[in-house]
Amino acid sequence: MDHFKYSNGTLQCEGTEAAAIAEELGTPTYVYSKAAFTDHFRSISDAFAPLRPKVCYSIKSCHNLHILRLLRGLGAAFDAVSAGEVRRALEAGANPQDIVFAGVGKTEAEMAFAIERNVGCFNVETPTELETLSRLATEFNREVRAALRVNPDVDAGTHPYTTTGKDENKFGIEMGQARELYAQYAHHPLLKLAGVHLHIGSPVNSAEPYVEMITKALTLIDELLAKNIYINLLNIGGGYGADYEGGESPTAAQYADAIIPLVKDRGLAIIMEPGRSISANAGILICRTTSVKQTKTKSFVITDGAMTDLIRPALYQAYHFAWPVAPGEAFTPPHRGKSLRLDGTSLVDIVGPVCESSDFLGKDRWLPPINKGDLIAVFSAGAYGAVMSSQYNSRPRAAEVLVDGESVQLIRRRETYDDLVAAEREV
Repeated sequence: MDHFKYSNGTLQCEGTEAAAIAEELGTPTYVYSKAAFTDHFRSISDAFAPLRPKVCYSIKSCHNLHILRLLRGLGAAFDAVSAGEVRRALEAGANPQDIVFAGVGKTEAEMAFAIERNVGCFNVETPTELETLSRLATEFNREVRAALRVNPDVDAGTHPYTTTGKDENKFGIEMGQARELYAQYAHHPLLKLAGVHLHIGSPVNSAEPYVEMITKALTLIDELLAKNIYINLLNIGGGYGADYEGGESPTAAQYADAIIPLVKDRGLAIIMEPGRSISANAGILICRTTSVKQTKTKSFVITDGAMTDLIRPALYQAYHFAWPVAPGEAFTPPHRGKSLRLDGTSLVDIVGPVCESSDFLGKDRWLPPINKGDLIAVFSAGAYGAVMSSQYNSRPRAAEVLVDGESVQLIRRRETYDDLVAAEREV
């Protein structure tokens, strides 16, 4: 998180004090760094440049329109997993041909919507979807480009809820059935099934699973070629890791060093779908302490930020470093690891106000003394943070801001009570 640093005992986002943002806009608030998004996108596109890939940013990781416009301006294409995400990409100014439409449960209406708007490629997840797509291509008399999402049965080594490339997962089509489908649709006049799509989970903090899945895909491509079935597109997916503690994820260059030699001379168009590796460390969530509570066995720092704002700790038992926004120089954190324990700190749980015992942002954390009103920053919150927020307990969703040096732009206003009940009042 190079663009979120402590200076003189207080947290800075680029050239702006995080505390000043909270004072002006309230809490909880998501704060994103324009420079971080820019650097992270460029590190991936530069590392994989020898392949000339189409880098399709995974909208689901952080879908704010202002972020999408920023990335489009940097040259990003987009990975969408719903018609809503296709709409977001289009509203952000994307060329429809630069949108890849994935997702395991596309409805017929969603597929028709995407065909009408000339979306560049479909990642097909089931034989039923392929049959529907074939029929729609005929009905619209429109050429439709597609890739089969092949399940390579590769263990990504990640959380069970975020692994997607094993036989027991709902995603993709197993190899044997994929061979049959490629043969069945090889000569369809309008449905151009000429791609292989792979995605095995997230975060994948090793290049080895990518090497394994790509090797299996290339074997499949060679087998199809021997039968005069030509594949010209390989989508190597996303899932590339991000440092939540620091140092656990390979760099973009390390992923590239392992992947590029496998495919550089194969004559394939390459698509990749990074999300977390671009957005995770481009954002923080700022919360305010509402009270501090001591029981016989626990100390609690209760904040106005909750699982409704950042569900990853509750859902995935995910670790996010959390620290006061203005701890003073004596408590400036030297790193973001789980082992951090400075003199003068005490053991606490950081929790929210939601009526669930799973409502926590961090458990068993050694924090400096915290008082009511103090601000807490939850780091590495740019991916799967605001996008997974909810209105449970009738809590309005947080504001989002984008920082560019000393400039702070509100890119999503805080919801109001009227927003919560609007859809109920209108019927």
